[in-house]
Amino acid sequence: MQIVAGQEPPFGVRLTRRLARRTMTELNLRSGRSTETAAAPLKAAPARGSASAAATRAASGSDTAGEAIAGLRPTLIGLDRTELADRVRALDVPEKQVRMRVAQLWQAIYGRGARDFDAITTLSKGFRTALADHYSLARPQLTTAQVSSDGTRKWLLGLDAETAGVHGPEIETVYIPEESRGTLCVSSQVGCTLTCSFCHTGTQKLVRNLTAGEIVGQLMIARDELGEWPSPSDGRLITNMVLMGMGEPLYNFDNVAKALDIVADGEGLSLSKRRITLSTSGVVPLIERVGAEIGCMLAISLHAVRDEVRDELVPLNKKYPIAELMEACRTFPGLSNARRITFEYVMLKGVNDSLADAKELVRLLKGIPAKINLIPFNPWPGSPYDCSDWDQIEAFAEVVNRAGYASPVRTPRGRDIMAACGQLKSASQKMKASERRRLAQSSDTAAAETMA
Repeated sequence: MQIVAGQEPPFGVRLTRRLARRTMTELNLRSGRSTETAAAPLKAAPARGSASAAATRAASGSDTAGEAIAGLRPTLIGLDRTELADRVRALDVPEKQVRMRVAQLWQAIYGRGARDFDAITTLSKGFRTALADHYSLARPQLTTAQVSSDGTRKWLLGLDAETAGVHGPEIETVYIPEESRGTLCVSSQVGCTLTCSFCHTGTQKLVRNLTAGEIVGQLMIARDELGEWPSPSDGRLITNMVLMGMGEPLYNFDNVAKALDIVADGEGLSLSKRRITLSTSGVVPLIERVGAEIGCMLAISLHAVRDEVRDELVPLNKKYPIAELMEACRTFPGLSNARRITFEYVMLKGVNDSLADAKELVRLLKGIPAKINLIPFNPWPGSPYDCSDWDQIEAFAEVVNRAGYASPVRTPRGRDIMAACGQLKSASQKMKASERRRLAQSSDTAAAETMA
């Protein structure tokens, strides 16, 4: 039977889903696996309520992360206004009321951080009940929270599994408080495909892309933890957001673009795209689309000025060498002194930190409105590099400064909790497709036996 998204399924299908959900709970209990996700050391974890993805196959044929597993309610987090309107219509709301209901939901979810529908008192009790019967407002699950001696916070977040009964993947999100601003560093993928040799995340294979809801959810969890609801217009703790966490954002372009549109919406989370920076290792064909379609600020993870060195540090350079990358930067839509490109440059002792490298960097960036972030290398277990000596970093910065470029040296933050730049890595591992199919089949068989 084909079930149309958003429509109420027949009673028989609803019953099947409830039985499947009960079966999953029983299987979890038999295996000793708690139906509650582990609580964070610093704060009890909120109730989950969103679903795993791949086990929806039995009901809908979907194998996309973020879809609802049979019997569990899909979250509304990450839906744009058009999608939210479709969900509202599916609950038999009169067309003339749809726009108003969407606005009420949007403001409650993204403006006030509502965690359940009962809290949205602008909606009638009957409509709240209908919403709760079909959907949830679940964010990713807060698993672990750590606080550095310098105030940096790192949150380990659990995501929906692709297969029922399997522990889902995890990502890390970091909040960096400073005197004049607070920056949230979010992830766009679980793991990474780029294998940059100086980056700890690069040693973790790609598991999957994040959904728009999982990207937006990182900001919402940060506001939960910092007590920053309703969404403030002034005096914010989170003033900036950077896509510099786990993954390459441009290899998850559509979900990133959708998430940033939601984050920037003035009637909800309301974080200006001038305060959002997307960092890429240099996926040249998609850089123009960042400016034309997303409109946020751009950062380039450069780290070397010669192809032979960058080939080693950032293997993507073999596909898109420095000359092509610089040309994409020069033609970036909206490029101006007010919308400069940030070039990130990690300082590696004896590798890319000579004064000749500094002079070549100046030559490369000629004619590009730019800011250069010099990043002292943050070590991680097994890392093959050492951080440049401080005197050398200062000498490098002086060459760049004299050429007229702002080149702040980024103070390492959160090193003691492995939250500094280049140190993020979760324990998630990608399962073989055959293993996912085997587990999915086992789950489907168990559910069928229960219903027999």
